[in-house]
Amino acid sequence: MQVPIGCAGVPVYPGDIIVGDEEGVVCVPRELAAEIAQAAVDQEELEEFVLAEIDGDAPVRGTYPPDEATLARYRAQQAN
Repeated sequence: MQVPIGCAGVPVYPGDIIVGDEEGVVCVPRELAAEIAQAAVDQEELEEFVLAEIDGDAPVRGTYPPDEATLARYRAQQAN
């Protein structure tokens, strides 16, 4: 019907993006969708790197959450 609604106390406007998985649902304002999507992609790539580091016998402590050394290795890999 293209009118604003409220859902669980959250305003939802026509054009907003609704994203859900087994953990919950979020409403992303359309004007923020590209920025939020890029942040999600960046986080997913970092988490894949961290998992590969741990699978390669890196210690969990310092690798997750990533310390400065881990982030430096990640940035070096991204630069290649």
